Amino acid sequence: MTFDQLNQREFMSLLGGAIVAWPFAVRAHEPERVRRIGALINLSVDDPLSETVIGAFSQGLQEHGWYLGRNIRIDYRWAVVDGDRIRQYAMDLVALAPDVVLAFGSTASRAIQRETLGLPIVFVNATDPIGAGLVSSLGEPGGNATGFLSIEYGMSTKWLELLKQIAPHVIRAAVLRDPTSVGGAGQFGLLQGAAPSFGMDVSPIDIRKAGDIDHGVSRLARGSNVGLIVTTNRLGRFHRDLIIKLANRYELPTVYPNRYYIISGGLISYGADLVEQLRQAAGYIARILKGEKPASLPVQAPTKYELVINLRTAKTLGLNVPPTLLARADEVIE
Repeated sequence: MTFDQLNQREFMSLLGGAIVAWPFAVRAHEPERVRRIGALINLSVDDPLSETVIGAFSQGLQEHGWYLGRNIRIDYRWAVVDGDRIRQYAMDLVALAPDVVLAFGSTASRAIQRETLGLPIVFVNATDPIGAGLVSSLGEPGGNATGFLSIEYGMSTKWLELLKQIAPHVIRAAVLRDPTSVGGAGQFGLLQGAAPSFGMDVSPIDIRKAGDIDHGVSRLARGSNVGLIVTTNRLGRFHRDLIIKLANRYELPTVYPNRYYIISGGLISYGADLVEQLRQAAGYIARILKGEKPASLPVQAPTKYELVINLRTAKTLGLNVPPTLLARADEVIE
């Protein structure tokens, strides 16, 4: 065998090995399949809370190995309180054929579910998913939706307790609620039943628009020894700056359902940790992207509640916050 023949044989051997190895090398460098997530959020895009929602959700996804631009994309729709817009955005998202949808609130969840029963839905901040028809039970959702409650009904009586602690003189409280919400009726029923044990009487302020808030709170302020409780509802969340402004103007001790009211100047809140809830929702979505079904994932109640107090607002209202209440607070704004 000549030197040239040997070199030729070695060259062909090396070339054959490269041909065999090449497909594997290509497969090793193929980009990951990008999965699509839809998100229908009952907030305006310029609401400061929207940034919190996006950040917490994205962080939760990353904790489970899902990264924007690498293996997922998220299509957000910001629907606020306009029912027609919510329905239109729900149709838009379903038309994009996402693998799963995150829905913020019961209204957004129902809008998606009306468009499809096959698309997996993970909801957050839902008050009464059974009453809203989203699931058949909390332990066994049974359909295409599952997710996380905004609050357990029984915990809403905590708002009465806190109102009495921070403002012992209050004997009558108005409850700001959305009358179209199934959860609003349930929360008010519990508050009404528990009020006598705190030496209080409660009445509703039904809100459908900003004018209802202004009229209801102004009328309440004409009384004496009065306070206000804001329940979990999308209208209250959207109009929270107006509610806080009126409550502080009329010096009404007010208990709110979430921390973001207190950051905006409200007095005291007790409610679920929204950041934690969105991170948990990201975990459910990660499981669904790996093949699990919403029907097998139980609806979860909040695992963490936050007590937040704004001392600046308390001082403005002429209230002395009991040291025992301050000691229990998860956050105090000074």
